[in-house]
Amino acid sequence: MSEATQTDLSSGVAASSSAGGAPTGKGSQFVLGRTAKYALLLFFVIIVLMPVYVLLVTSFKPPADVNPESSWGLPLRWPWESVNGGPTGFDNWITAWDALAPALGRTFLLAIPAALIAAMLGSMNGFVLSRWRFPHASLVFTLILFGMFIPYQAVLTPLVQMKTDLGLPSNISTLLIVHVIYGLPICTLIFRNYYEGIPIELMEASRMDGAGMLRSYASIVLPLSLPGFVVTIIWQFTSAWNDYLFALFLTDVQGGPVSLALNNLAQGAQLANYGAAMAGALIASFPTLLVYIILGKYFIGGLMSGSVKS
Repeated sequence: MSEATQTDLSSGVAASSSAGGAPTGKGSQFVLGRTAKYALLLFFVIIVLMPVYVLLVTSFKPPADVNPESSWGLPLRWPWESVNGGPTGFDNWITAWDALAPALGRTFLLAIPAALIAAMLGSMNGFVLSRWRFPHASLVFTLILFGMFIPYQAVLTPLVQMKTDLGLPSNISTLLIVHVIYGLPICTLIFRNYYEGIPIELMEASRMDGAGMLRSYASIVLPLSLPGFVVTIIWQFTSAWNDYLFALFLTDVQGGPVSLALNNLAQGAQLANYGAAMAGALIASFPTLLVYIILGKYFIGGLMSGSVKS
């Protein structure tokens, strides 16, 4: 091997050693910035989880152990331990479950159909408004969107009067109709924006093959609509599950959703048992948490679909 070759190899090794040594100024700033970002995120996670911690530890405390001074402390005894035959921590969960179980079943019968029906109707509305340029389509779309900006409180009085005039029962079926109608504007908006991003060439190709509007929707557009359905189903399911105002005016405790039953548990005969109320809040929030865990990774992507045109 020649001296020139050996010199080049030595220079390369020296350069590699120099590059793998101490980090440069930019590298140090990058590491510091990333550390600060994660520390800030951890701080916000702790802030968000603090109420959950209080809910959880309080739900396992017997009524005698619940007081403002010990709200942040762990239970003084194991949840299954009892003093002089008194209630245990697990009794709170049993009490909450017995009070909420019937309402949980009714709420599933409300939230699941409300989410699916509103999402399907919103999908069809969005397809027509994005791909069928009929006269005054923009005006129709604007009027539909106007429903998004009407607060619940503004429609309660005429809504209750209409329910009375039509003789509708004070149960889940009436609440289901209201949630489907009130969810149509946001579902229509999401699907219209999503369908605007579907290449027009696909629709033209289907028309050349002899497909009409309904066939194009069923065969071409609907199979591509999974992200939009994920977003609207999560949105509608959460809205229907957590609703309290419509449920308060249109149903009663015997035929209403879990929000009314939880309020009755917290403010009714169990007023002194804060542990049962906390356990009930955790039980009532678990289904929506499960929906976000299962479908959450698709939520942001589906929400942003159609927002940026190529």
